[in-house]
Parts: sequence; C-alpha cells; structure tokens
Amino acid sequence: MKLVSYIHTSGTRGGVLIGSTVHDLERLLASSDAADRGAPSSVKEFLLVYGDRLSEFGDALVSASANELSTRVGLISEVGLLGPVTDPAKVLCVGLNYKDHVAETGRALPKFPDIFTKFASTLIGAFDEIRGAEISDNLDFEGEVAVVIGRKASMVSEDDALDYVAGLAPLNDVTARDLQYRGTQWTAGKAVDGSTPWGPALVTLDEIGDPQTLELVTRVNDVEMQRSNTSHQIFPIATIISYLSSFLTLEPGDVIATGTPQGIGAKRTPPVWITPGDTVEIEIERVGTLRNRVASV
Repeated sequence: MKLVSYIHTSGTRGGVLIGSTVHDLERLLASSDAADRGAPSSVKEFLLVYGDRLSEFGDALVSASANELSTRVGLISEVGLLGPVTDPAKVLCVGLNYKDHVAETGRALPKFPDIFTKFASTLIGAFDEIRGAEISDNLDFEGEVAVVIGRKASMVSEDDALDYVAGLAPLNDVTARDLQYRGTQWTAGKAVDGSTPWGPALVTLDEIGDPQTLELVTRVNDVEMQRSNTSHQIFPIATIISYLSSFLTLEPGDVIATGTPQGIGAKRTPPVWITPGDTVEIEIERVGTLRNRVASV
C-alpha cells in the first residue's frame, strides 16, 4: 500500500496511490469491509487507528478502488501532493550511519546512533521546490531512507522494532552547511523552512520486505553522486527504533531519517553545492523516487 497526502478544497486529505492514480483514503475505507473502526481522512489518523494491521488493507483498498469510482482523485501528476504525513509530532534524524560517510568526514565510528532533530516546518512534498538557497551558499544534498512509525513504541526490543514501522519513503536531508558549522549544534543547518522534501508515497513495510537490503542512489542534474545499500548502515532500522524508544515514546506518524551514505557535496573536491534550478533525485529500491528542483532566490 502506498499512502500519500494531497491538497483538497476542504483541506489536507489522505490518499492511496494505486498505479499512477491517487484515490481518496477516507472514501476507500468507507467502501472497504476491512475498515471496522471507521474511515479516517488523513494518513496520520489512519495510522493511529489501523497502524497495528496495515497489511490487511492493501488488497482491500485496491478492490474498493475498482468497485467505487468516486474514490478517484486524479493522476499523481495532476494532484497537489504533500509529504506523506503532513503533521508528524517528531522528525528525528540519524547522523553518521554509513561507514563510508563516517570515513569521508574523518570522524570515529559512533558507538550509539547520533541523533538530531528537524521540524515539521522543514518538510515539503515530492513536487515542491527546495528552499534554502536564499540564505545559504552551501546547500548540500543527502539521500536517505525515511521511516514512519505506525504504532506507539516505548521501550521496544530490536527483535520487535520493525513491527512498529508503518513504512518507508525517500527523503532528502538538505543541509545548509555554512549554517550547520557556525556552532557545535547542527540545528541551524538542518531546520531551514521548506528545505526537506520527502515522498512521494509512504510505502508500507509489507510491500517492501527486508528494509536492510535496499539500494539508495542520489543524483544531481542526472549525475550520480551517492550509491549505497541499507545493508551498510552502522545501526540498522530496528536498532535505531529500539534505541530511540528507550528514552522517547514514538508515536504514529513520527518520521525518522536514517542517515546518508558517502558522496555528499561538502566532502567533494571541489565541493558540489546545489543551487537554484538544480534538480536532486533520490531513488530507493522498492520504495520509489523523489525528484525536486531547487527554488529560485
């Protein structure tokens, strides 16, 4: 199942991407026998109600879309798409989670996940323009796998951690390096409004399989900059979730960016910064492709 959020005249609504067509989530649920707890209208509400049984809905909603034409919103290229979850309570990020990236930064391998935060105001959709060039001359790309939590998670074990995952989406952890390195904390460079695209869809884990076998590729203006596999993560997704939940309760809709591999612009000679008009593409095997243009100043 591929969950999306889109703009409607009545406000933000959840949807399901079936093929290249977006269908309204609430209408699909209302037409589905699987929705025995009501029909939420947003992705986050859907996760709050049904996050413990997402695998039951894929086939049921496809069947509902074929039987009820009123669920159709339009082609994905025609719909005003937003980030898959528009109102996450938390946006958590893991730094230095690929050995090759740690090596290019010259740091020692971390003993525990290195956690920093973004905010919902940084997140934009799959077709939105990346902001930040108006305040930074050193705007950098970071292709990442984003995890969305589907069930409330507190003190969960690594063995059980993936049971709390709703799904995955591509994310570009765009960073203003000049702002980042002004001090010892990274927040200024990581939390620029409208700088972090993700999506287009949240793909549920039952459709992906093992999240530690996914190829990740980043391209800038169609030139490959990063290529790696989640098998190379220092801290696998289950470890990250278990670690975070040991001190912080994770809620449905929370977003976790799981780190970027080697190849960022700041560590190239000379550095490669993204500038207005550039296009950045993040492709993740079995998850999807995110492609955004950098906004004009």
